[in-house]
Amino acid sequence: MFNATGSMFGLAYGDALGAPTEFLTVAMIEERFGEGGPRELVGVPARVTDDTQMAIAVGWSLWTVAQPEGAGRLTPQTLEPVLRQRFVAWLASPDNNRAPGNTCLVACESLRQGKPWVEASVADSKGCGANMRVTPVGLMPGLDLQDLAGAAQLQAAMTHGHPTALAASELTAYATRLLRDGRDLADVPEALLDRCCERRCSYDEEWLGDLWRRSGDPDAAAFISRGWDECTAALHRLVTAMEHPDRRSDPCLATGEGWIAEETLATALYCALLYADDPVGALARAATTSGDSDSIAAVCGALLGAAYGMSAWPVAWLDRIEYANQLAALGAAWD
Repeated sequence: MFNATGSMFGLAYGDALGAPTEFLTVAMIEERFGEGGPRELVGVPARVTDDTQMAIAVGWSLWTVAQPEGAGRLTPQTLEPVLRQRFVAWLASPDNNRAPGNTCLVACESLRQGKPWVEASVADSKGCGANMRVTPVGLMPGLDLQDLAGAAQLQAAMTHGHPTALAASELTAYATRLLRDGRDLADVPEALLDRCCERRCSYDEEWLGDLWRRSGDPDAAAFISRGWDECTAALHRLVTAMEHPDRRSDPCLATGEGWIAEETLATALYCALLYADDPVGALARAATTSGDSDSIAAVCGALLGAAYGMSAWPVAWLDRIEYANQLAALGAAWD
């Protein structure tokens, strides 16, 4: 099945399909691409955005730490400096010209200057840059759920310090893990809601340090519970939407435009559920949205790829996508 490979490529395919539709209305997208939106990659290679670039950065960071000469054990002390190095390299790369989010640019510049990550993080940002890149955490084998949660939240917190960014990133990684391990796609929303309940007051101080003190909340539990509550509300909107699933309407009308982390997850999962029998159709629907289309489609593709593996995607796309060699190498390491 090659589920890790399918997930990494699915992320990039969704990103590439959604890149030219971001900032357009649904009507404008369908006028340009026809009814149903884009279903074919454009360009050789088909270009991705910072969503895929930063997911690859997180992926190589995890891979590096897992090597015997790296550390072999994933901890905040081993992961943070490698993430910092990769994020700063992304910031300086000439390929970082895909309209990246301001939060990532500001935070990564502070990391480049050597600031402690807790100070570098943009404390009030819960943009989707936190969880568009977290897929590799859910794919990495050998992580228990505590380390998965810690790694997912740390990689988010280094740029996005809002509690909802942390919770949504953990949920995105957790959903990826569930699907990679064979959980039925239809069961995922309820599993995520259960996770919200279980984790509502759990602040991982080992991974997050005193980040919560930048928020103005009275304590760490109050800080993190705000994030889980906002994710719970977004997931409830998803569950309500699935009571009367509608392939014709813009998914953003039901679950949000995806500019913020909890909406990215909810709307991506909604598209995946609407087209569980047609992964390419799911990406086209995710790309044909009025919100942050590339991020919604990237997360949607990552989830479907984790569920169905490489069989979800057209074989002809394999050599058409930018960074194909790196996506394949990371997928192979985890498959």
